[in-house]
Amino acid sequence: MMKKTMRVVQINSYNYGSTGNIMNDIALQAEKAGIENITCCPSARSMRKNIHRNQLFIGTRAGRNLHIVLAKITGLNGCFSVIDTYVFLKKIEKFNPDIIHLHNLHNCYINLPLLFGFTKKKNIKLVWTLHDCWSFTGKCPYFTAVNCYKWQNGCHSCPQLTEYPNSFTDSTKLMWALKKRWFNLPDNIAICTPSAWLAENAKQSFLKKHTIRVINNGIDLSQFYPRESDFRKRYSCENKKLILGVAFIWEKRKGLDVFVKLAESLADEYKIVLVGTDEATDRIIPDSIISIHRTKDKAELAEIYSAADVFVNPTREEVLGMVNIEALACGTPVITFDTGGSPEIIDSTCGSVVAVDDISALEKEITDVCTNKKFAPAACIARAAQFAKEKKIAEYISLYEALNEF
Repeated sequence: MMKKTMRVVQINSYNYGSTGNIMNDIALQAEKAGIENITCCPSARSMRKNIHRNQLFIGTRAGRNLHIVLAKITGLNGCFSVIDTYVFLKKIEKFNPDIIHLHNLHNCYINLPLLFGFTKKKNIKLVWTLHDCWSFTGKCPYFTAVNCYKWQNGCHSCPQLTEYPNSFTDSTKLMWALKKRWFNLPDNIAICTPSAWLAENAKQSFLKKHTIRVINNGIDLSQFYPRESDFRKRYSCENKKLILGVAFIWEKRKGLDVFVKLAESLADEYKIVLVGTDEATDRIIPDSIISIHRTKDKAELAEIYSAADVFVNPTREEVLGMVNIEALACGTPVITFDTGGSPEIIDSTCGSVVAVDDISALEKEITDVCTNKKFAPAACIARAAQFAKEKKIAEYISLYEALNEF
């Protein structure tokens, strides 16, 4: 008897960006392995500009906008979009998936009790990749910056009510209890986290009854590798020691203030370059910092990584830190704060870890790395190779196959 082709549905809040690309890359490699795939995300103009093969949109823009408004008023995220979710699940039922792979479920586009009730009723196996901490808190994707651990026993009096996903009402006590009920409806979810740090936190939460494993996010080594460029010449810093920082959005959480302090204290022989800035950032940072708003593609970003003497990541909240891996892949050593999963990328051959907000120690390490060249580019590249995208996605395919055997 011919073996049935495995069918997988993936659901994420975006079909582009970091998590969207992870979903799409998994789908592509799964197809090559003979697995039928559908990728799903909410309906929005930005999503429809990035349509991929076998794409299914969830709901309507009007329905999602209403969900966003109601969630902001009530603080209940994931409690609306009932009709949109019902229609979506009917389409999924026709596809008859063996596995549903969840990614980010926040951002007001799907009804959570309907979703988890459906998987329980239909006995569909679940894989859930946690890209942040939202799944086990009453509201927040991150909690370390405010040092809040109420989620371990029950959220309330949220210190980040105005942060994403912001709301007018503090419903974190209720949302924590609801999530605990919803996310424990299925008997055993195969939970995956990009870092051991996030896995350990999940094991301390109400998700602990589920199987929790680490599958790191992977990097495309065909894009990030040492490249020659005229970057130093273009920015008149041929004889400078270049310190690089990269972020999608620069804010205190990503350590923008740290770079401002470094610019004030480091000697003239050092030059700081920040990528991912904007006009608002430019008003904060001193003129001595080279500000690059965006790069035209990954090749240009890799050129900048390659030109730097050291990559500095003073992040205060980080699940893994893909920018660390990108820098290493281009042969550039990394110095990072000891927070979240960021230190897991670094070993003794390719970089250093310093205590959060210890600017003095950070400056000393920068000087040591730039002056003594103690981390060889080859060692940095070898470390990055352990996070090759193909290897990491293969771990997901193996997980699918193992789950489908039972």
